[in-house]
Amino acid sequence: MNKPVSPEESLIFVMVMASAVDNAMAEKELVRIGQLIDILPVFDNFEKERLIEVSQRCAGLLSGPEGLDIVLETIRDALPAWLHETAYALAVEIVAVDLTVRAEEVRLLQLLRDRLGLDKLTCAAIERSASARYRQI
Repeated sequence: MNKPVSPEESLIFVMVMASAVDNAMAEKELVRIGQLIDILPVFDNFEKERLIEVSQRCAGLLSGPEGLDIVLETIRDALPAWLHETAYALAVEIVAVDLTVRAEEVRLLQLLRDRLGLDKLTCAAIERSASARYRQI
């Protein structure tokens, strides 16, 4: 029997999945995941030394049969509805960090939006704010 996933762990699953979707977890993305865990209040009760363990658990699920669907279901089931927008925002943050959004990342965001039942306008606002944060001069 699998151990249940906490809301904090499921948010980490979101970030790991967003980083891994293009088959390459870039250093910038991994650093950003660590930074977000350090600064966001939603992770106040998470023990950061567990990050590798939780990331490996997510990677293990993703590598299995129907891995993406299983991880998306796990995230949806573990998160209270009021954290669905937070999950989407974290995925967008990881996708945006390298300043390039690939087709597979867009598809993942669509799947996550649909699985969490988020409306397109809310998602567009989250995406637009990430775009504004990552602009360069």
